[in-house]
Amino acid sequence: MIDDKRPDPESSELTDEERATYEWQMWVPDFGEVGQQRLKNASVLVTRCGGLGSVVAYELAAAGIGKLVLAHAGQVKHSDLNRQLLMTHAGLGKSRVESARRRLLELNPRLQIETVAENVTEQNVQSLVSQADVVVDCAPLFEERLLLNQEVVAQRKPMVDCAMYELEAHLTTIIPGRSPCLKCLYPQPPQVWRREFPVFGAVSGMVGCLGAMEAIKIIARFGDILAGKLVTCNLRDMTFRTMTIQRDIHCSLCADIHP
Repeated sequence: MIDDKRPDPESSELTDEERATYEWQMWVPDFGEVGQQRLKNASVLVTRCGGLGSVVAYELAAAGIGKLVLAHAGQVKHSDLNRQLLMTHAGLGKSRVESARRRLLELNPRLQIETVAENVTEQNVQSLVSQADVVVDCAPLFEERLLLNQEVVAQRKPMVDCAMYELEAHLTTIIPGRSPCLKCLYPQPPQVWRREFPVFGAVSGMVGCLGAMEAIKIIARFGDILAGKLVTCNLRDMTFRTMTIQRDIHCSLCADIHP
């Protein structure tokens, strides 16, 4: 988690426009203007900005996050449009991250956006994570997710891990030294996982909203976060479960890390 003992970064006060925009969420108990200021001062890395990441980025922009770093390669395709809500028909054949930038700035012109037209790789992961206070992992491939996990553990940064398949989804928060890391749960990428899989936009959007809210709580320091917990849901029968998960004391990545 962002260190509660660390002073908030210096920044300008909320403007009158910002107070008017975020008034209703500042009524939330334990959030208030201090929480809004923390959002304004914070940066979040979202990888990728597809079905999950589009909604994460949109909700963070709507909530008043100060800076987003968006990493996603490729151009918009027809098959993106059923779920990637920052993409439009007019953007077909154009850069995904630039389409995302345009749509987010239409919503929140005060937002700082750093776009990287690449997916997470061994070559760029350190730089990407270093630009953010919190990471929200929305990558569909376990190789990318485990790379991000390795880097957030190395840099001691919190990461919200979001994943879905068909009508099922799960969500957890990784706080290095305090919670299980992703490698504790998945020592190796599952062999059965595929790049392309069945998906409804409503499912990825639901998980994206949960992931955005988890990032907001981490940054603003209120509520209970999912460190050491795994939320699973199946929208086929609308069942939700919250399970306690434990650190692997033999994990080669995080076993020796302490709070």
